[in-house]
Amino acid sequence: MKSDYTAVVKRDGEWWIGWIEEVPGVNSQGTTREELLANLRSALQEALEMNRSDALAAAEGEYEEERIDL
Repeated sequence: MKSDYTAVVKRDGEWWIGWIEEVPGVNSQGTTREELLANLRSALQEALEMNRSDALAAAEGEYEEERIDL
């Protein structure tokens, strides 16, 4: 399943900074726009993996996982 996320990207002096609109706390910076986007992809992937891990750890007893498509 492919998911799309939106990055807000802007130049701030010597740096490129950005964040992912849909996932609070996923932000990064880079010396180039390309580096910033690579850093954001990495940060987003790590955040999603941690969120999934935390959600499964919080589930007790029997549970099911169900995909929700928008």
